Amino acid sequence: MTPGETAEQLGRDADKESASRAAPADSHAGSSRALALAVLGIVYGDIGTSPLYALRECFVGKHPVAVSPENVLGILSLVFWALVLVISLKYMVFVLRADNRGEGGTFALIALLEPGPGERARRRRLILLGVLGASMLYGGAMITPAISVLSAVEGVRVAAPGLGGWVIPATVAILCALFGVQRFGTAKVGRVFGPLMVAWFLVLAALGIHGIVQAPHVLLALNPAHAVRFFQENGLTGYVALYAVFLATTGGEALYADLGHFGRVPIRRMWFAFVLPALLLNYFGQGAQLLVQPGSGANPFYELAPGWALVPLIALATAATCIASQAVISGAYSLTRQAMQLDLFPRLRVEQTSAQARGQIYVPAVNWLLMAAAIALVLAFQSSGNLASAYGVAVNSAMAITTVLAFTVWRTREHWGWPAAVAFLLGFLAIDLGFLGANLLTVPDGGWLPLVIGAALFALMTTWRRGAQLLAEQVAETAPHMDEFMRRIEAREIPRVPGTAVFFTGRLEQTPPALQQLVRHAGVLHERVILVTVVIEPVPRVPADERMELADLGGGLHRLVLRYGFMQTPNIPSDLANCKDHGLAVDPGEVHYFIGHVDLLARRNRKGMAPWRDRLFIFMASNTQDATAYYHVP
Repeated sequence: MTPGETAEQLGRDADKESASRAAPADSHAGSSRALALAVLGIVYGDIGTSPLYALRECFVGKHPVAVSPENVLGILSLVFWALVLVISLKYMVFVLRADNRGEGGTFALIALLEPGPGERARRRRLILLGVLGASMLYGGAMITPAISVLSAVEGVRVAAPGLGGWVIPATVAILCALFGVQRFGTAKVGRVFGPLMVAWFLVLAALGIHGIVQAPHVLLALNPAHAVRFFQENGLTGYVALYAVFLATTGGEALYADLGHFGRVPIRRMWFAFVLPALLLNYFGQGAQLLVQPGSGANPFYELAPGWALVPLIALATAATCIASQAVISGAYSLTRQAMQLDLFPRLRVEQTSAQARGQIYVPAVNWLLMAAAIALVLAFQSSGNLASAYGVAVNSAMAITTVLAFTVWRTREHWGWPAAVAFLLGFLAIDLGFLGANLLTVPDGGWLPLVIGAALFALMTTWRRGAQLLAEQVAETAPHMDEFMRRIEAREIPRVPGTAVFFTGRLEQTPPALQQLVRHAGVLHERVILVTVVIEPVPRVPADERMELADLGGGLHRLVLRYGFMQTPNIPSDLANCKDHGLAVDPGEVHYFIGHVDLLARRNRKGMAPWRDRLFIFMASNTQDATAYYHVP
């Protein structure tokens, strides 16, 4: 499929891919139950643990409102309509349709952007906006493990107040263990994810029903009039409380990013049939608890449970938050690989942890960076309440950017009319910006943190992208055209030596510098020379039958173009072995790989980037993964 195909075609392909993913899972497990469990374990871990802290922050957070019947009903009404409008309508109905060959997430959405006549500059601005959104998601990935695990362990203060001093050490220990097992891959630890999350959502629903029975009139909060009245009575204080209400929707971007794992149909089914009812029951149950016992606002979630169930509930909540963190950590790995494939990030070592599932990878550098950041956040903020102030800004910013990018996709790919497209943009952007305004008011309380993280990552990605472009242009200036180089070697009658030489070049018409150096200094050339160009297409995956393009240049030289999707990792030896299907038999034992090296120096007397960006690019380039490892060259 080419980028120019319509969104309708993409949607049909995505449905086919969803079906193809479901079939193996069904045959392996004997029923579709296995797929449903996997969706629960991976997709809904983040949003499923929000009841631990979302409602609590409204009444005891940095900007609390008084615990009164009117305020409780108003907050519950806001939570209900936020879940309905933001998650159920925006993401489930609309955004999940914006897939790139079945894959979702910010980078997949960027790949769907199509420039119209004279709109390339506008597309570049939108891509930069998307990169900013991805940068903010990294900030959320750093905060999620810290706030999730910490909020669960804080239940100890309810069950045994005397053990409150152990909350921070226990949280740090759990985080160390969580990140320490990542190298084994999610395939080994993921078998228990689904059943645990089923138990978690069933417990959420049971606790909620237990609370609602005590105060059934809490269901009056379904009427949006209570939300309107809440703002009328609380004014600015009520508006600021939206930052806490927004915490109930965190996880929307995560489930969109996980679209490629399961397809939109299973994700939608589990949301409407199981996850949404369980979440709403629990939130309304907590609201009923506050109506009956206004003093339970310090931790309404744990106050819902009877005394005998507190310890098991804390254990289950801790397991659920680890699962939620696991999903976010895995998403950060995928996001990093996509960024590398789109030339937005330097090459890092990526380990495949499953022979069956391509999406199960491990990126050591990202893992240890996230662990260090999560532990530092726990030690610095000391409580999930303090972290909540920083959490919303990152996720909320990414959601608002998704709305803008999705609007552009609807206009350019699905050819929506202006009335429908503008209604989508203005309607959901008003909600996103409303929440974002409240979240920005928490900047002094910690909301500055994800903004700093996002800005730093944005600078890194844009600097790497621009620096790589400038470097390629400078190398091209000194490299002769391939036709000219072939005329030179034919005129000189260069001696040939046995074997096959493989050279890498970024441009088809360009002579690899390493090839020039070999001829210049050694004065010989191998009997067979293969010029390899790796192209990363703006699609998640390129099928194997579309991967290779081989051309005979004459004189024993061949040009090989290998195309990969941004969710795939190049493997040059494997693809060289497949050249025999295209008429070129390559013996792996006779292949010699030549990879050039460029020494980089920052200079002030040329056009390009600012000096500080030059130095930043050189630092990243000096710490990038070696090309031999990236291409799996022996």
